[in-house]
Amino acid sequence: MASPVYSRIIDLLEAEGINSLFGIPDPGFIHMAMTCEQRGWDVVAPHHEQAGGFMADAWSRMTGKPGVCFGTQGPGISNLAAAMIVAAKENSPTIFFGGQRSSIAYQRVRKGRIQFMDQVSHFEPMMKYVGVVEDADQVDEIVREAIRQVTTGKPGPAYIELPLSVIHEEREWTPVLPPEKYRLTSQPAAGPMVAQAAALIREAKNPVLLVGQGMFTARAHDIVGQLAELMACPILQTSGCAMTIKGMEERTFAYGFSPAGVAAAEASDLCIAIGTELGEPCHMGIGRHWESNDANRKWIYIERDTMAFGVNRPIDVPLVGDLRDIVPQLIDALQDTPRTPSSEFDGWVQMQKDFKAKLRAEVPSGGEQIHPAKFIFEATRTLPENTIYAADGGSVTIFGWTYTQYAPSDLVWNQNTGHLGTGLPYAVGAAIATKGERPVVLVTGDSSFMFHIAELETAVRKNLPIVTVVGVDNAWGLEVGCWRKQVAMDSPETEAHWGKAVRFDVIAKGFGAEGVYVDNENDIAAAVEKAVASGKPTVIHVPIDPVANAMDAPNYEEFKSWYTDFKPGYGADAADVAY
Repeated sequence: MASPVYSRIIDLLEAEGINSLFGIPDPGFIHMAMTCEQRGWDVVAPHHEQAGGFMADAWSRMTGKPGVCFGTQGPGISNLAAAMIVAAKENSPTIFFGGQRSSIAYQRVRKGRIQFMDQVSHFEPMMKYVGVVEDADQVDEIVREAIRQVTTGKPGPAYIELPLSVIHEEREWTPVLPPEKYRLTSQPAAGPMVAQAAALIREAKNPVLLVGQGMFTARAHDIVGQLAELMACPILQTSGCAMTIKGMEERTFAYGFSPAGVAAAEASDLCIAIGTELGEPCHMGIGRHWESNDANRKWIYIERDTMAFGVNRPIDVPLVGDLRDIVPQLIDALQDTPRTPSSEFDGWVQMQKDFKAKLRAEVPSGGEQIHPAKFIFEATRTLPENTIYAADGGSVTIFGWTYTQYAPSDLVWNQNTGHLGTGLPYAVGAAIATKGERPVVLVTGDSSFMFHIAELETAVRKNLPIVTVVGVDNAWGLEVGCWRKQVAMDSPETEAHWGKAVRFDVIAKGFGAEGVYVDNENDIAAAVEKAVASGKPTVIHVPIDPVANAMDAPNYEEFKSWYTDFKPGYGADAADVAY
């Protein structure tokens, strides 16, 4: 039986286990959205296409499958540009569908065409793949190629253009192929290389696992935990992977942002890097905390992109392939020879406990205004175990790295791009991915929250259990700090502040959500706990000390050390970085 192109696209996506679609319905995509909903998909219309792209990104992170969104020709696709850039930088396998004028209209030389631009030339540089369906017979090969590209090698986004003249064409289609029939669905490493890696692990005195966001997006928590247990070693979190594997809490340390993480990195004689680009936030594996012992340390790197090996630092054993296949290979190789912890291991575990206890005891409290460290501490200390954590903002996020009391197994945040405004769309995408069965708590600053505040209505419309806790300083807090540190304490701080009349709790009620105002630090935790228990979309407005938010960011020297272009070599000394 014949069916239209849009229906065939849905068939192809369903074969990959994809069942959610994000985008603002328009004449080109209304039939696709309607058919998806009839088939039981989650169809979500954001209030801005950019937010829809972020939602698809977060959905992908929570499911391990490509996210899918769409935008109408011209302005809709233009609005997706930032989400495309973030997906590329965050290595997110997101498929963007774009409407377009008919092929005939596209080729005309006439001027003044409405809602038209050459979308392919604008967006091709940031995509892993771009395909234009100019004929219905191309649908299968183009959609499959997009899926092949975003799931093979280093993950990333693809763009598929659908002219209006094609999307409703009907064809008799051949049976849909399962994924394994047209693309690589597993990629284990070569046996001899796995054997070399296992030998290095057995010989090491102080091995560590350096775990990045790729572990999270691959949904590989359990197998990485099994490997850490067999290796009896610490897990070092990169800043983009500040989540904890169940059962591995005591041995998990933040690289660079905890004394135990620094000590374990410096003492390590073997590092197994998993799901990380070995980028600037971990000093490319060669500078700062790695530098003093670099000559004595071996490196095993698990990575799908063959071009990534040896770029940022030399690698002793490259394991080329998918970590979801390679980590089980290492587990099998080590199963009969589990390691015993090194003499330093227990000391690092105790160091981490003492560090956390000291932080709890010394959180600034009792001031006239709520200190941002206390804000983070109270906002996160009563979260249920199954909470999905979302982060957004500048100074608030930096305070969060140190003072967050919740150890999430799932965190949605964009570290590589540092793009403000992803928090609420990410929260929506994560909640959709988990069918609203897990609470999502977003801790954000006020400036970042304003980017996509309209998506509160989306959360309300979809009845999503999202609690947003907003630290409000009525300013671009991180930028205020830059003004004062780079210019002078009495600098003009041009346009770094806005009026104090903004009330996010009142705005939330206008969108149909719950709104709570909390100006006493002792009431924050109870307000968050109550909001999470309600299961309703809720915004909690918490005014915080603007001076502390601008000037007292913890571990700021570590943050500054990420910017390695201020001096030659790998990883700048923080004291040399003028940020």
